[in-house]
Amino acid sequence: MGELSGERRIPSPCTNVCVLDHTTGWCRGCGRTIDEITRWGNVDTADRAAVVAALPERMRKLAGL
Repeated sequence: MGELSGERRIPSPCTNVCVLDHTTGWCRGCGRTIDEITRWGNVDTADRAAVVAALPERMRKLAGL
């Protein structure tokens, strides 16, 4: 699961507002699940990109709760 040489690493979307929503299981600060948060340092760029792509919709849903 390592990065390919020269591949740009996607930074963590963490906002230091680490509160999990009990309904969705998503962090209210960044929108990730606890599994996504804990695995972030060990996943490749494609997995990170997939998580980041899901975050805007998750954050919209969290805002509506």
